[in-house]
Amino acid sequence: MQRRAFVQSAVATAAALSVSPKSVFASPLGIPARRKGSDVEAVTGDGKPVTLTDAALEELRARLRGSLLLAGDEGYEDARLILNPSFDKRPALIAQPTGVADVRTAVDFARDNGGLLLAVKCGGHSFSGQSTCDRGMMIDLSRFRDVRVDPSHRRAWVTGGSLLGQVDHETMAFDLVTPLGTVSHTGVGGLVTGGGFGRLARRFGLSIDNLLAVDVVTADGQLRHASPDENQDLFWGVRGGGGNYGIVTSFEFQLHPMQRQVIAGAITFPIAKARDVLTMLGGYLPEAPDELNLGFTMVQPPGDAPGSVVVDVCYSGAAASVDRALAPVRAAGSTSEQIGPVDYVALQRSTDWQDPRAQGMYLKSGFVTDLRPELVNTIVERFRPDPRRLTVTFFQFGGGAISRVAPESTAFSQRDVLGNLLTAASWRFGVDDPTDHIAATRAYWTALEPFTHGFYVNDLELEATAAAIQANYRQNHERLVAVKNTYDPGNLFRLNANVKPTA
Repeated sequence: MQRRAFVQSAVATAAALSVSPKSVFASPLGIPARRKGSDVEAVTGDGKPVTLTDAALEELRARLRGSLLLAGDEGYEDARLILNPSFDKRPALIAQPTGVADVRTAVDFARDNGGLLLAVKCGGHSFSGQSTCDRGMMIDLSRFRDVRVDPSHRRAWVTGGSLLGQVDHETMAFDLVTPLGTVSHTGVGGLVTGGGFGRLARRFGLSIDNLLAVDVVTADGQLRHASPDENQDLFWGVRGGGGNYGIVTSFEFQLHPMQRQVIAGAITFPIAKARDVLTMLGGYLPEAPDELNLGFTMVQPPGDAPGSVVVDVCYSGAAASVDRALAPVRAAGSTSEQIGPVDYVALQRSTDWQDPRAQGMYLKSGFVTDLRPELVNTIVERFRPDPRRLTVTFFQFGGGAISRVAPESTAFSQRDVLGNLLTAASWRFGVDDPTDHIAATRAYWTALEPFTHGFYVNDLELEATAAAIQANYRQNHERLVAVKNTYDPGNLFRLNANVKPTA
């Protein structure tokens, strides 16, 4: 499925309505422009105030090949922002590394100055806004992007700040691919360390299942190589443990041969068919070919436009087999179909502008292991659209190769999931009071949540409690804590689905 992508007409409407940079999540804190030669007030990870002296900041600036940005500096206002304008935060300082040495220098500075509140930004897609922070330090990896491909050995090396589109562009030039996400401006670092769902995951596994090795700058500022043969515990933890263990500066991926052209598009149904479509998907997906990736979106745009159900399609197998693979979907009673040959790299870019994180919105999500009738009925019967907002419920499906990996093999333990269920609302910032829209989404989720079993850490919500995060890691949590105790006992890297150290 086109992950978190709405039907085009609905998203275009919502995007047009999202005109103000202010939101319910905007920070009340402000940092005035720094006077040259003055100190900067910041906070540590546990909220304690700390003063960064002018001398310390100038020493940091001198040691960086990349930029150090403070409030008032050119580039600061752009660098501090992430994709979702709901989060309007102002770091005390922003480091923009251009290489591993800069990353190590920045991490050392954060640790040595009281353990600064530390946010790491790659693509800036964090749903919970944790790739930025107020009064802490942001390490912005946007100047640390490079992809190198070895086609003869089917390997790719990707630096920590790179975006998915760069990887697809370079690897597909050799008719090779590694499974990544569905929005080309997503950061590799955040997506992959959380697991990495995408259009090819049912065929080739999650992104983490295609990792051969990583280089990580851990909390002590050391660069560590981790693989099945070296620092195995760190390699295990990075694959699903998110940003808990440091900053990955290099990913080594396994590549797979694949033709550039896939069969992709959308099959549309009237919204009255939602129950039939979900029932069909629940029965078909466990036996569908690995090459077939499907997504489900039930959407009601604002205003009086009709709602619809869309099944997104990406078939990466032999073109001669696509009709057989899609027959159960078509039999559910579609009203229109736009399916055909598409360049895979173009497909990966096709929904970039639809990513809901570029709009002000509120989202809830959780994993489900089946589409039992009770869940299907609840999804359909409790769906409560409102003409003042965009209302959407959608699925990102798993199974296939994802499910054939043991849950203890990587930190990502949710191998039994049929799909990731998400629901969201979007409204007009600065015009509508978001209270009712958020309350409606929460009420709907209250009915859906009993059918879920954990959540995707890349969809971490602000409301997630420490107990919920611990439970989400299932049987892997104790081992994750042990890895945390080894590599980040002071919890410097805490802005994530945080595994709290006990050391």
